[in-house]
Amino acid sequence: MLRIAAPWLLPIDGPPVPDGAVLVDEAGKIVAVGPATMVPVPERARQLTLSDAALMPGLVNTHTHLELTGFAGMVEEADFWEWILHVIKIKAARLEEEFFLQAQAGIRASWAAGVTTVCDTGSTGQVIAALKELGASGIAHHEVFGAHPDECAGAMKAFSRDLDRLAHQATGRVHLGVSPHAPYTVSGPLYRASCDLARAHGVPIAVHTAEPPGESSLLGDFTGIFADAFVARGVPRPTLEAISPVAWMATHGVWSDRTLCIHAINVDDADADILQRHGSAVATCPRSNRRHHHADPPLRRYADRKLRMGIGTDSEVSVAPLDLLAEAREAGRLAGWTVRETLRAVTLGGADAIGLAADTGSLTVGKWADVVAVRVPPDGDVEHAVLQSGPADVLGTWLGGRAVHGVGRAAP
Repeated sequence: MLRIAAPWLLPIDGPPVPDGAVLVDEAGKIVAVGPATMVPVPERARQLTLSDAALMPGLVNTHTHLELTGFAGMVEEADFWEWILHVIKIKAARLEEEFFLQAQAGIRASWAAGVTTVCDTGSTGQVIAALKELGASGIAHHEVFGAHPDECAGAMKAFSRDLDRLAHQATGRVHLGVSPHAPYTVSGPLYRASCDLARAHGVPIAVHTAEPPGESSLLGDFTGIFADAFVARGVPRPTLEAISPVAWMATHGVWSDRTLCIHAINVDDADADILQRHGSAVATCPRSNRRHHHADPPLRRYADRKLRMGIGTDSEVSVAPLDLLAEAREAGRLAGWTVRETLRAVTLGGADAIGLAADTGSLTVGKWADVVAVRVPPDGDVEHAVLQSGPADVLGTWLGGRAVHGVGRAAP
């Protein structure tokens, strides 16, 4: 067993607790949490008492691309389409083994930044392998592409094989998901077929939606960078009727209570109502949006509708270094959240958005002991101090009671 005590405990599902402690059993689950005087001290338990620290649940990164770890600074184009093409070119020059190592490095960097659960999207299949290898926690959504409707059958045949191949990696706390990429890379028929396959497999769906302005104009009046690319490649117009990305995807069966809408920037009230009706969740990455000169997401619109919302970093290619609490501070400003609400969004809210709130996101008896110790000053508002902290302030990270970073971790 393991007992960790600190001057402050932020359980998230309750108010801060001064002089708190958490007790973890041999299975890695929380068996007691609260004021240190109320948490047992079993004779056989390993005891760790921290000073100038707050214990809180591990952060939940609801959108990232860990296979792109190490790509920071390599793609500088301001134009979003040129940026995408450059990323594709760099990925094509890498070996499969490199993506596996990059994903492992990304997982370790996540732990060092206090993130214990990730919701990833990628095309190489190496992230789920890395999650399994390291005994990590998260969902790896495998991407499928095919903008031309005629490509649907071939894309689905290959994609189905990929899912069968990757399914055996989904063990323990590692989950497989499906990600038809975006409206400018996926046809309507491919959206429907891939989402139907996801539901047949019982796995979640994550989609990039309403991110760049060109996506909206592609489905609106068929103008802009993506429409030009469609014409150049002989890809037919996706719809003859001007329609928003969210509404268009609804016609192809994308939205459900197991669908994560990534970015969701160009979304009006009618679109938000669609997401609300289907019970879909939103993952916001505000610093990535700024880097690509996109608009700010309408988080207050989602908050007003009580949509499940989580916060993501996106990839190192977009924003580096990855700092989920920096994203949370920006998201909190846009949503009008209090400090406490913002901390909830980056922990329990994120876990809820990706369907894992029963397992993680708060320091609650019965949940996994995903715990982070954050350095805080001895005086002042502890919640504010935690929200203003960064990766350098993470003193220790435990995943299911196993020390994976900093304090308590065995020397290699």
